[in-house]
Amino acid sequence: MLMEPQHDAKMSRTRNRPLVRGLITKKGALVFATMAGILGVGGLWFGVNPTVAFLGGFTIFLYAGVYTPMKRISVLNTWVGAIVGSIPPLMGWAAAAGQSAAGSGEWKELLLGEENAGGWLLAALLFAWQFPHFNALSWTIREEYKNAGFRMLAWTNTKMNGRVALRYSLLFIPICFGLTWCGVTDRGFLVTSTVVNAWMVREAWKFWRKEGQKGSARGLFWASVWHLPVVMVLAMAHKQGLWEGIWRRTFGDEDDRHDIWDGEEDELEGEPGRISPTPPSTAART
Repeated sequence: MLMEPQHDAKMSRTRNRPLVRGLITKKGALVFATMAGILGVGGLWFGVNPTVAFLGGFTIFLYAGVYTPMKRISVLNTWVGAIVGSIPPLMGWAAAAGQSAAGSGEWKELLLGEENAGGWLLAALLFAWQFPHFNALSWTIREEYKNAGFRMLAWTNTKMNGRVALRYSLLFIPICFGLTWCGVTDRGFLVTSTVVNAWMVREAWKFWRKEGQKGSARGLFWASVWHLPVVMVLAMAHKQGLWEGIWRRTFGDEDDRHDIWDGEEDELEGEPGRISPTPPSTAART
């Protein structure tokens, strides 16, 4: 925002931002952003772990230093922005992995190896989601992006805009399959997520075929708004071992019941003056 208030003023979705309206000065915005970045990254370093702090700092750099100026240079800015959006779930994964790290908790232990594939799949899910969401959103205000000088597929190449949205919508299916394959979710997630992903693919297909016309852009946009939280909630509901754990804590299993009964018998046999119960088969023989 610090670099482009004069361009943001040309767009309806950004013209009311405080910096654009002159409610704060550029110097004030820079001081606030710098302090927020330092305190945020520092809090992650000391409160979580250095790996998460690095990812947070890298996100700030990528957004402010690469994505923002790139918007006026190349349509590839959307891919860079998608990387920015994909990092937060990876930060969450690294934070959780750091709490249970068996070794020194270095970045290799938190981010690399088969056991961390789930974190990268979650990041891939957020990366892929950016395209159907933003491509549909930007199409509805493509003339504003053009007038402001922001290079977006919505106005530079409308056909490719639809193809990219459809292409990345199709990726949701193998990504969600991968979450089950890696043991992050149970097999039920394959069914429930496929239903939601199929709906998203359908809207993306319509958006591509109709080139954003006849309400297809709005349909894809609202599908993307609902898609992400629904898939995330489903992933939590289908967390591997969640329902088995709830069942055991609530009802126990057959082995647990036998263990409890055997423990009670041992306690009874150990009490003075207590006669151990005679099994029915033994009583019948006597």
